[in-house]
This record gives sequence, structure tokens and C-alpha cells, in this order.
Amino acid sequence: MRIIFMGTPDFAVKSLETLNINYNVVAVVTAPDKKRGRGQKVIPTPVKEFAVKAGIPVLQPTNLKDPEFIDELKALQPDLNVVVAFRMLPEAVFDLPTHGSINLHASILPDYRGAAPINHAIINGEKQTGVTTFFLEKNIDTGRIIMQHNVNIYPNDTAGTLHDKLMVTGASILSASVNEIEEGTAEAIPQIRKSDKFAPKIYKEDCEIDWSQDGRVIHNFIRGLSPHPAAWTTFTKNGKPFTAKIFTGHYTSEDHDIIPGIIKTDQTTLAIAVKKGWYEIKELQPQSKKRVSAEEFLRGLQKNDELKLERLS
Repeated sequence: MRIIFMGTPDFAVKSLETLNINYNVVAVVTAPDKKRGRGQKVIPTPVKEFAVKAGIPVLQPTNLKDPEFIDELKALQPDLNVVVAFRMLPEAVFDLPTHGSINLHASILPDYRGAAPINHAIINGEKQTGVTTFFLEKNIDTGRIIMQHNVNIYPNDTAGTLHDKLMVTGASILSASVNEIEEGTAEAIPQIRKSDKFAPKIYKEDCEIDWSQDGRVIHNFIRGLSPHPAAWTTFTKNGKPFTAKIFTGHYTSEDHDIIPGIIKTDQTTLAIAVKKGWYEIKELQPQSKKRVSAEEFLRGLQKNDELKLERLS
């Protein structure tokens, strides 16, 4: 089985590593290198880093419809394209291999089609999600399902911890799916949509915390965006505004008449009044500073500093 693997981020590396042990991965297709960080160093994608170490040829096209790129793929004579966290493929690419192309998606399709299934599942308070392998078709995330596996979401899971669990589980069922395709035993079934749960791409402006909401909603929102892209809010210190990313915290239910957005602090606690309780911030990253615990942040305040929320939402 000659496989071309297509992927970019960390989530895809475990799948590539697993397939490379058991199958003949003849090439990797990934995004072009990018300049990152303050020094603008040129950094390869995580998938490229693994492929180079493993001695797998790497292709980094800027245009997936480029005839020269498609000719390169044809010359590799692939039996199967395997796609994990990559761009939408043109038909000329996903139809090229003998067995077509399959994709690993981090949800139980057809729920949470889209670019950010892990984030949205936690934000929506789901207790369970999973992974799905399916054959690629023209419309994104709609192809025939090969395998699925459920994964529990626990109350303190973040997008980061769930990402890691789905990454490992996904690599396992992806390998099993390839094995069934190779043996001719794969029985792909059509998707039947029963809900309106989608997972669109999340932008920075979508990540501002609305402190007027119920505390459980806020808690799910923050952990569903942690550590990336990260929920944020705007404080003022002595009247001067600054933004801060909020990574972890704890919601405590409590009946009170305190106006949402009021901040309560002591030497170790930074808590914000919300509907039906308090949200205690555990980790945050003030603008242009490093990520710290709430206790470390509070130690950096002066005795007479006045800390407020600039706005509820």
C-alpha cells in the first residue's frame, strides 16, 4: 500500500508516525515553512519535522491545483491519500490514488463538521466526542464513514487535553481503517445528519469572554479555547486597560445579588462574579507578559492598585 500523507500540525504527527511504522508512506504533503515569533525565524510544520527525521520525501505546494504538483503526485503512484488536519483538497488530488483519499476528523461525524471540532465540543458542554475516518468527497467532511470511536470529555478537560486524547485514538483507528482498505474489507456508510452542530473556524474576536453569562457557560467557553486560541478579557488597572488571556479556572455555584463582573481578590484568589456564582481564575497571561498563576499575577499588583473589568462582554 503506497500512501501519500497530507497534514500540518501536531495533531497529524501521531497518525503519520503510526502509519510510517506499518505502511509504505512514499511522501508527505504539508504547508510551506513560515516565519514565526519575534525573531521571524523560518519554522517548518510539525509534520515536516517528523518526515525529515524519518527520511520521508516532503512536498510543500502553495497551490494544490498546480499541474506540476499533481504530476509529482501521479509519479508517486499512490494507492491511498491519508489526510489529517490539512487543507481542502481539489478533486484532481483526492481522486488520484487507486483507493481515493481518506480523512481523520476529530468528532463523531456528521456532528461538528468544520475546522474547530475539539473547541466547539467543549464550549457546547458535550460529555462525549470522538474521531471519525471517512472517504473524501467534494463537500467538506461529508464523505462515507469508515470507522468511529467515542472519547469521553471530563469536567476539567481543556481543548489541549482533549486534543491529545483524540490524537492518540485517531492514529489508532486511522491505521485500522487503512488496514481494512488494504484488505478490501472496509464497509463505508453514508452520513445521516440529525443535528445542527457545526464547528466553524474560531477567530480572535470570537474569544472574548462574556461575563454576563451563566458561570457554567463561561467555564466551558474558557476551557474549550485553552490553550489555543485562548479566551480573553479586558481589565483596567487604575483606569488603564489591558487584555489578558484566561487559560484555566474554576466555577463555584452560589446564590448572590452581586452584579456580574465585580472582581474579588485576596493574596491568592482572583474571582469574578457571574450569574449564579463566582468564576475563579487560575492561570492567565496579561498582555505582553508570560503565562502565570493567578497568585503570581496578584503578587505583581501594588497594595492600592484598583483592578476592574473594562466591560462584561
